[in-house]
This record gives sequence, C-alpha cells and structure tokens, in this order.
Amino acid sequence: MPHTPKPVSPARAAANRANAAHSTGPLSAAASFSVIHLEDVESLDNLKADLVGLYQPGNSQELFALERIALAQLALLRCSALEAGFFTSCVNTTLNADGSACHFYPDDVTRDTGVAQAQIRSYSLADGFQRQAAKSNGWTLFLRYQAQTERLYRRAVEEF
Repeated sequence: MPHTPKPVSPARAAANRANAAHSTGPLSAAASFSVIHLEDVESLDNLKADLVGLYQPGNSQELFALERIALAQLALLRCSALEAGFFTSCVNTTLNADGSACHFYPDDVTRDTGVAQAQIRSYSLADGFQRQAAKSNGWTLFLRYQAQTERLYRRAVEEF
C-alpha cells in the first residue's frame, strides 16, 4: 500500500518558509576543494557538470571517476595560476612600477638597435627567474607539483 504524506498545517508551512529564508542552500562538495580568494567555488561543479554531460555516467563508480577527473582538471588550472604568479613575481623583481627595467641599459647597447620593450621585458623575466631560482626551491617544487598533477589527470582519464 503506497504511503500518503500527511497534509502540512498552515503553521508548519509558515515555519518551513521562514527556515528556508535563512538557508544558504545546499552546500556543494566543491566548497571543500576550492581555494578561498583564488577560485570560484562553483568551478569544480562546472567542470564536473561538463564531464557528466559529455560522458553520461551509468553508475556511481563512473560518477566517482568523473569527479576525480574534475578534481585533476581543477588542479591543472591551479598549476596555470601558480605559474602565472611565479612569472609575474619574476618580472616584478626586475621592473620599476612604471614598467621600465630596473637595470641600466647603456645607450650604446640600446641606441639604434631596435631593442623593443618586449625584449627588455623578456630579459627582465629571465633575470627575475634566475634570481628567484637562486634564492629558493620554489620553482623546483612547482615543477614537481605540475608533473604530479598532470600524471594524476592522465591516470584519472585512463581509469575512467
């Protein structure tokens, strides 16, 4: 015999509406994996939704595999953000606030040679990179993290 729900009293319905008005909604699993001030909390949900739409998982194990792929994709995006931050930091250590190089370039080096601003910035990037690499192992750790992230992504895709 099917279960028939009891009707909700007007008082109970009003209490439910009042509680719902205070609710922030269901929490996404992505909230546990997002980095505050770096990522939109919905980015993982969007990656997962794209994968689910593309692959149409047929069971919970396939859905779990797609979640692993989405997490790996998010980590790859973090690698890109981290790399951009590292390079920005490198350039910032060798450029003035107005974008000019901190280094003095003698006139005989730059005069009539067509040295473009882009070339000076490239030199500044390389110089900043060398300075930072000499001071810490941040780049080494970043490259290790990036390689591990790429392996995790490939493994997640292959296992799916």
